[in-house]
Amino acid sequence: MSNNAQRKILVTSALPYANGAIHLGHLLEYIQTDIWVRFQKSRGHDCHYVCADDAHGTAIMLRAEQEGISSEALIDRVSRDHQADFARFGVGFDNYHSTHSEENRYFSELIYTRLRDKGHIATRDIEQMYDPEKGLFLADRFIKGTCPKCHTEDQYGDNCEACGATYTPAELIDPVSAISGATPEVRGSTHYFFKLPDFAGFMHDWINDGHVQPQIRNKLLEWFESGFNEWDISRDAPYFGFEIPDAPGKYFYVWLDAPIGYLASFKNLCEREGIDFDAYWNRDSEAEVYHFIGKDIVYFHALFWPAMLHGAELRTPTAVNCHGFVTVNGAKMSKSRGTFIKAATYAEHLNPEYLRYYFAAKLTAGVDDLDLNLEDFTQRVNSDLVGKVVNIASRCAGFVKKLGGGKLSEHCAEPQRLARFIAAGDEIADYYETREFGRAMRRIMELADEANTYIAEAEPWVLAKQEGREQEVLDICSVGINLFRQLMVYLAPVVPAMAEAARHFMKLDTLAWDSRQELLLDHEIAKFKPLMTRVETDRIDAMIEASKEDLVEEQKLKSTPKGPLADDPIADEIAFDDFARVDLRIARIAKAEYVEGADKLLRLTLDIGGETRNVFAGIRSAYAPEALEGRLTVMVANLAPRKMRFGVSEGMVLAAGDDDGIYLLEPHSGAQPGQRVR
Repeated sequence: MSNNAQRKILVTSALPYANGAIHLGHLLEYIQTDIWVRFQKSRGHDCHYVCADDAHGTAIMLRAEQEGISSEALIDRVSRDHQADFARFGVGFDNYHSTHSEENRYFSELIYTRLRDKGHIATRDIEQMYDPEKGLFLADRFIKGTCPKCHTEDQYGDNCEACGATYTPAELIDPVSAISGATPEVRGSTHYFFKLPDFAGFMHDWINDGHVQPQIRNKLLEWFESGFNEWDISRDAPYFGFEIPDAPGKYFYVWLDAPIGYLASFKNLCEREGIDFDAYWNRDSEAEVYHFIGKDIVYFHALFWPAMLHGAELRTPTAVNCHGFVTVNGAKMSKSRGTFIKAATYAEHLNPEYLRYYFAAKLTAGVDDLDLNLEDFTQRVNSDLVGKVVNIASRCAGFVKKLGGGKLSEHCAEPQRLARFIAAGDEIADYYETREFGRAMRRIMELADEANTYIAEAEPWVLAKQEGREQEVLDICSVGINLFRQLMVYLAPVVPAMAEAARHFMKLDTLAWDSRQELLLDHEIAKFKPLMTRVETDRIDAMIEASKEDLVEEQKLKSTPKGPLADDPIADEIAFDDFARVDLRIARIAKAEYVEGADKLLRLTLDIGGETRNVFAGIRSAYAPEALEGRLTVMVANLAPRKMRFGVSEGMVLAAGDDDGIYLLEPHSGAQPGQRVR
C-alpha cells in the first residue's frame, strides 16, 4: 500500500483472559501486533492500538470466590499484572481497558438490541445440568463422571479423554459437579440465541473477499459447508457479566461481549483524546480495522463477529490476521520441563528485546506454529543484533570521537552505497506491511553484512596508525555510522528500546521511516555506550529453573491433583491373549480438523495403507489440526466402530498424558502406514 496518503488505522490484539498470567505463548501475538503498529506509526499514519482484559465469565467468578475477594478486585489486580508484563516487553498500547466497563455495557446492549429488533435473536428452552449446592447451571467442563462407553472415571462432561467418545453430561455415569462435588440435576431454562444462519450469504461473500488468510479461508469454508447453528449467547445467574436487556437473570455469554471490548476500549480512547469514533466504526467508514488473533479463536472472530457487526449496521474488519502457536525446543510448552515460561519470569532473566527480535525473525504472514529453539535463539540474537548491527557502531564511534571531535565527516565517501541502503527501505516496508517480518529481518541483516564487510575491508584501525590518513579514517567511520542509522530506522519497530538508545547516541530527533532520506553530515554524535549485550546461556538455564519453581509454587496452592492421569491407579490386569487381540497399526494423519460444537475433539482422517479411517480424538487442547497433518501415529484398528454425536469413529489413536497435557504416540519416521505394531 502506498505511503503517500495518511491512513486511519485501528489495530487490536485478542483480549487476554483476566484469570492468569501472561506467558510466552501469549506474547507472540502482542509482539507481532506491536511491531506492525510501530511500523505504521513510523510511516506517519494515524494508527491506534487498543486492547483490554476479557473480564467476564463463570471461571473468574469462581476464582474470586475461591480467593475470598470480589470479582471486581480480582480483575483489577490481574489487569495491573497484565499491563506490567506488556510494558516489560515494549508492547505500546494506546489504550488498555476492560470488558467490565460502561463502554462495553453500552455497546453490548446496542448491538444486541439492534439484532433483536431486526429478528436475529431467538429464544428457546433447553435442559442443562444444575449444581443444587452452588445454585448455578454447569458448563460441560464443570461436570465430571465415568465415561458411559469405556467406564473410565473422572472424565469431563462432553467427551472422554481415554477413548475419545463424546456424549452429553446427562449420559455420564455418576456425574458430579467439579465445583462442589454435588450430584447435578437436570433443569430447564430459557436461552437466547444469535441466528447466525441469517447471515450465511453475507458471510460467504465476506470470507471470500480477502479479509482472512488463504489457510483460514479454507477452514472457514469447511465450517460453512457443514452448516451453521444458532449461537447460544446467554447464561443464567449467577454469572459475572452484563445482564441482557429486558431479560432478568439472563447474562450475555462472555464470548459475546469480549470482541465488543475492541469497540469499548477504542471509545474510551476517543473520549480521552477527542478522536472521532464513528469515522472508524460507521458502516461506510474508510478507515482500516485489523484484528490480530490466534488461530484457535478464528471461529468467533471470522464468523460470529462480522455477522454481529453487519447485523447491527456497523462496519466489519478490514482483516482478521491469524498466527500459530508457540512451541519451545520443538515441543508444546511444558511446566515440568520449565518451558512454560511466564512473561515476568523471562523478563527477570533475559532482555525482552531478544524475544521481540527472535519472534520477528521467524514470523510470516501465515498461521504456522513458531518454535522458540533456545539454542538457535542464543545464536541468532548474538550473531545478528550484537555481532552485526551493534558491532558497526562500536567499531566506528571511537574514531569519530578521536579524529572528528565527535562530529561526522562533512561529506559522504560512499554516496552510492548509502543510496542503496536508503532504497532498500521500500522493499523492507513492503515486508512489514504484509506481516512478512522474517523476510524483513533477513533483508536488514544482508545490509548489516554489507556494512561490516565495507568496514572490514577498509580497515580504519590500520589506517589510523598511518600518519596523514586521519580524514580518510573519519570518512570511513562516518559512512559506518550512517549505515548503522539506516539499520536502526528499519529495526526500530522490532527493538524500540535499543533504537531509542541508538537515537540518543546519534543525537537524532527521530528514527521515523522517512528520516533515513537525509544523510548525517558534519553531525555530532555522543559517546558510544553498549546498546545490547550478548545472550548468556546461564541466564537461559536460570530462567528454565525458575519456571520449574513456578510450577512447584502452583502445585502447593492446589489442593487437588491436576490432569486426567494424576495419581491414577494401575488398571485391573488383563490376560496376554486379551492384549494380543488388539490390532495396533501405523497410521498417517491425512487430514485433521476441528469438530464444531466440541471443545476437546479433533476429527482425524487416518491412512493405514490403502484404507482410510475416520477417528475422533480428544486432543484438541494439545494440537492444532495444521500441525498434525502428515504425521505418523499409532491406532487401534480393530476397535468396533462407535456412533458418536458428531459421526462414526472407526478406531482410536494412542496417546499419553501428564500434567502438561496429551501427547500422541509417534513411531519412528521410517515406519509405513498400515504396518502392524508388534
